[in-house]
Amino acid sequence: MIVKKISIVVSAFFSISMFAQDVAKADVEIKPLVKISYLDSVKNSFKKDVVATRVDSLWMNELTSLDIYDDLTKDIQTINTDVTVDQELPTDLLKQRLQAMNEKSPFNIEYNQGLENIIKSFLKNRKKSFSRLMALSEYYFPIFEDAFAKQNVPLEIKYLAVVESALNPKAVSKMGATGLWQFMYGTGKQYALKIDSYIDERSDPLKATAAASEYMTKMFSVFGDWELVLASYNSGPGNVTKAIRRSGGKTSYWDIRNHLPKETQGYVPAFLATMYLFEYHKEHGINPERAVVKNFETDTVQIKNEMSFKQLADLLDMPQSQIQLLNPSYKLNVVPVYKGEPHFLRLPKDKIATFVSNEDKIYNYVAYQSQIKTLPAKLALKVTPRAKAKLEKTIDTDLKWYKVQKGDNLGAIAAKYNVNVIDLKKWNNLKTNAVALGRSLKIKSDFDPLAKSTKDSKTTIAVEKKSEEAIAAVDDKDKNNTQSQEYVVAAGDNLGSIAKKFGTTIADLKELNNLTSNNIGLGKTLVVAKAVPEIVDENAVTTAIASNSSIDSFRKKATSTKDLGEDYYVKKGDSLYSISKKYPGVTISDIKKWNNIKDGEIKPGMKLKING
Repeated sequence: MIVKKISIVVSAFFSISMFAQDVAKADVEIKPLVKISYLDSVKNSFKKDVVATRVDSLWMNELTSLDIYDDLTKDIQTINTDVTVDQELPTDLLKQRLQAMNEKSPFNIEYNQGLENIIKSFLKNRKKSFSRLMALSEYYFPIFEDAFAKQNVPLEIKYLAVVESALNPKAVSKMGATGLWQFMYGTGKQYALKIDSYIDERSDPLKATAAASEYMTKMFSVFGDWELVLASYNSGPGNVTKAIRRSGGKTSYWDIRNHLPKETQGYVPAFLATMYLFEYHKEHGINPERAVVKNFETDTVQIKNEMSFKQLADLLDMPQSQIQLLNPSYKLNVVPVYKGEPHFLRLPKDKIATFVSNEDKIYNYVAYQSQIKTLPAKLALKVTPRAKAKLEKTIDTDLKWYKVQKGDNLGAIAAKYNVNVIDLKKWNNLKTNAVALGRSLKIKSDFDPLAKSTKDSKTTIAVEKKSEEAIAAVDDKDKNNTQSQEYVVAAGDNLGSIAKKFGTTIADLKELNNLTSNNIGLGKTLVVAKAVPEIVDENAVTTAIASNSSIDSFRKKATSTKDLGEDYYVKKGDSLYSISKKYPGVTISDIKKWNNIKDGEIKPGMKLKING
């Protein structure tokens, strides 16, 4: 009896052991093979050198926001210096502080009621703006001070950039003045700032500041007074000269002020008020916001081959908006390479270290991407190797029209034609996602409507199993990635809460939706994720397309559909022209000839021979 029980226990133990081994084996067998893209494989091989603090998205948002620029510009143009502002600041105390500023400055700073009114107006309405501007100044002021020291220009003129552009290198006025120092096109050219399709050096902090410094030096040699230099910077030296004549030859800004253009009358007081608030911000409870990056935490590297900000952002794991901020002079988000002209890229020092340590790999990746761009990925994936397959699918780039039916929405229509919702809205000039029943929508699609109806096709494509799997995998990736994710703003939403909800940043949301401020309207549709189609498994795709990657040889393979014999059933709305467009290389005359059509009339349901 005991022996029998022991036998049962031993049997049970072995059964459990075998079962556990089977489960373990099954676990091993079902683990999927994770394939990584060429981009990931390049990044995984990078040497990591962490040197400086990374610039965060909050800092990017502040630096790229234009709301302060808009507010200050409006204030300077509309402020009335004759209107008394109710703000706690004793006049006697203000006079003492202005006198202290005057003693250590080459500017003639003296108290007047108009200056007091502007200072009080800024304190009352713009304290928060100045808190943000002081954080920005930690990045830009060292650049200004270095350039002014070289030309013996007063360092206080750095505050002029606050008045001109609110320290935003991308600021553009209604008249077209651009950059931190708001140079017009002609003035920029006069001071040797390069302006072409790729580059606008009016937005380059270093070069534009050097040009501004040169201008200040030249105007001081003419007027001999720094307030008049500032007035000439705003309205031009001609207006200052006319104001001097109209005042009877007086040469003090305050004596000729009433003879200057209206905007210039408030310009110099706004500059002095800005200087006052920066000098006495602690006394007024203005606490500068945290500056995450300073100019000395960045560095430059010369670029040898043309590359885009998108490629750099992907390789260096940093927001594209950060590269735009640090390199504002590149208009198309591309660092170009001209023969004999060096171009530089400014990055945080930790990213510079990564770039320099892996320079060859980065340039190899950029060259690889340039080759991929020469042939649209979707088009390439329609073709199999010459020795093993024929043309898989004919590309139809003809314009299509779709009539909205009951139950339709833009997402469903876009999915049906394999297009993007954003493109669908652009083609039809739609402002919202709402679409009226019965409306005809314009659609530009590259898919073949015959592909859904396999019974209409008599052609069987012979493809190796491995090629089929590679193409199917990339097609699935394209379908998932071509759809942008959208979100409709609800009550109580703000950019911060939406960014948190979708795992993104405020700066990226603003970049995707071309927002210039943090304000969003209730019911507005925001793009919260915009994926870019990417070929993941390049080895499989390369096998599926062809061993010969020459563009010219590929084009010769995909020339005509006349090699295929096929029947086509006429649909409502078809014409001989529209049908011929579905088959590259086929003409209306061909269809008439193959089907003995005399007058060109065709009817729905009629069977046509293609290459009969």
